[in-house]
Amino acid sequence: MNNTHWMPFTVAYWCVFVAVLLPLACSLIAKRAGFGKKRSQGGYDNHEPRAWLARQNGASARANAAQANSFEALPFFMGAVIIAHQLGAGQTALDLLALLWVLLRMFYILMYVADMPLARSMVWGGAFAVNIAIFFLGYR
Repeated sequence: MNNTHWMPFTVAYWCVFVAVLLPLACSLIAKRAGFGKKRSQGGYDNHEPRAWLARQNGASARANAAQANSFEALPFFMGAVIIAHQLGAGQTALDLLALLWVLLRMFYILMYVADMPLARSMVWGGAFAVNIAIFFLGYR
């Protein structure tokens, strides 16, 4: 392998990987109340997982909603990071903004599950603004 063609993952690219894992973390939070119980006793039903999740309430339902929103947020974040790289954005700024986005999304999930709607919406707005900044970072 020729080392001149090898490009290491940047911090921003690792953030994309972490962002892909966030919906999965939400899924585990949403389903954890049903683990260890029999289906007949309301335990998690892997035969009909979506129907089971639709019957949940409280933190499980909110974690499931956070999972959906996390999937919805992925394309813009992934695209913004790739576009910023392609346009030659400053790597340090890109890495810091990507880290900030991931941290804000983690806080978003925590606030969603904890039923803090105003704070959650404010953090969502902050993460969206950071994503816009990433998108335009390489613009000249």
